[in-house]
Amino acid sequence: MTADAVGGVWQYALDLAKGLCSEGVRTTIAVLGPPPSSDQQAMAEAVGAKLILTDLPLDWTADNAREVEETGRAVARVAAQIRPDLIHLNSPALAAHVSFDIPVVAVCHSCVATWWQAVKDGPLPEEFAWRTELVAKGYSSVDRLLAPTWAFAQATAQVYGLVQAPHVVPNGRRSAIASRSESDEDFVFTAGRLWDEGKNFAVIDRISSRLTVPILAAGPLDGPNGAHVDVCHARPLGRLSDSEIARHLSREPIFLSMARYEPFGLAVLEAAQHGCALVLSDIPTFRELWEGAALFVAPDDDGAAAEEIERLLQDPESRAALGRRARERAYTYTAAAMSAGVLSAYYSVLRREPPRSSLEEAAA
Repeated sequence: MTADAVGGVWQYALDLAKGLCSEGVRTTIAVLGPPPSSDQQAMAEAVGAKLILTDLPLDWTADNAREVEETGRAVARVAAQIRPDLIHLNSPALAAHVSFDIPVVAVCHSCVATWWQAVKDGPLPEEFAWRTELVAKGYSSVDRLLAPTWAFAQATAQVYGLVQAPHVVPNGRRSAIASRSESDEDFVFTAGRLWDEGKNFAVIDRISSRLTVPILAAGPLDGPNGAHVDVCHARPLGRLSDSEIARHLSREPIFLSMARYEPFGLAVLEAAQHGCALVLSDIPTFRELWEGAALFVAPDDDGAAAEEIERLLQDPESRAALGRRARERAYTYTAAAMSAGVLSAYYSVLRREPPRSSLEEAAA
């Protein structure tokens, strides 16, 4: 399985590896991009995944198509050495110019074309156009293509002109166990790749200037692609470990996401698992996943978001009820259900009949 340690794909890969391990599936993760931190490597070891640190560039930070093609060939060489039953690509572009000798399942977690459509205006710039061509070739080359939401599957099919939309297997997350923070301070919480324009952190920063409580923001301000976001009002926490994020969420703060682009949103799911009231941008994926269990505002309406947050701060009963609905909805998106769905996709390309598994029983 390919993965990177930069964003949500890392958590996805580890939760999936743990679920597959319970079914006797051994996972080797070829890590692309910056190496995982020591705590990330420890997490991988804890779930039984073997890591191969490739020092290869991420497809979305590569300088040219040749680098991506070379990375794909390098992954193929790694696969030839360890001889797995199949390959799971979390970067489908790697399949664009490589003929793997075994079945390939790929997941479209995100891509620059759908990101551009959601975040920017006008035609794709040249640096995105060649990446999009590689992704399109990758999508057409793999044996099975998955997506985490129906909304993103449809967006992907529309942008790439796919005859068949990707098969939907919703993401899931194992709840992190954390001791409750002893601080009495109330706060709003957000988390993610803050430097990514799709996360719309500039609006969150403006919202912070309107609130009577601070917004604590977990995540990097600088991206591996050179992107940077400034912070004027929110309280940046930097990159936190899973346990540190869980400790903050254990206080059940209001969780805020104003993303303009979010194929799924694992951070939102983590907050919901802890019973946090959710205030989210009104985008198709969030509506699909959290309709009836969150409050929605337009992605760039900082005034409306601030009003909703202040209303919840002044109405503890409504806030608690919204948090309960979020937690109940989160039970739908479990790591067991995700692992069962992916395992079913594996069996479909291996042309094997899947046995009744403990994952299916846990997901039922």
